[in-house]
Amino acid sequence: MSVNTVSTFFAVGTLVLGSLVIALIVLWIASLVSDRAAAGLEGVARSVHGQGLWIAWLVALIATLGSLYYSEIAGFTPCDYCWYQRIAMYPLAIILGIAAFRSDDGVRKYVFPLAIIGGLIATYHYTIQHFPDLDVGSCNVFAPCSAAYVWKFDFVSIPLMALACFATIVAVLALDRPGHLALAPGSTMGHVSVSSEEDQ
Repeated sequence: MSVNTVSTFFAVGTLVLGSLVIALIVLWIASLVSDRAAAGLEGVARSVHGQGLWIAWLVALIATLGSLYYSEIAGFTPCDYCWYQRIAMYPLAIILGIAAFRSDDGVRKYVFPLAIIGGLIATYHYTIQHFPDLDVGSCNVFAPCSAAYVWKFDFVSIPLMALACFATIVAVLALDRPGHLALAPGSTMGHVSVSSEEDQ
């Protein structure tokens, strides 16, 4: 399989993940003022309930393997910002895998900082690919951070792929928090859970 084909596959996956994250954000904002949106967000939360760690781990694992593919098989030399994003993503593939097998919901306190920091670095990296003049000069000339080895659909590059993965990890784990099946302020899930326990 050619690098171009693999990149197209990753780019499509990026569009799918990015669209889902944006949809979740819009739905959460709408849930602040709409009961119907709150019910919709509640339904989404139910659909991923108990699976958040597994989904987040799968995303982190694919992102890790994808970055290794680009550097070790495609031969792309990672720039400094690429390495910073790897430093944030690679531990997630291990931490989330262990947490998923152990059903350790407490891992979120370690995952969120790494994913958010990684996402911010990816955002900046993607920005300087569009606007090279914003680069503060921290990268070397042999692996410039403003260079885009992949540029699919005229806007999808490797940093955007990383950003979509970091954002998905945060969104999924935030949606599937223990004791908080939905992010909507008006959610009734908590009340349903309490009443069920009382009935027992």
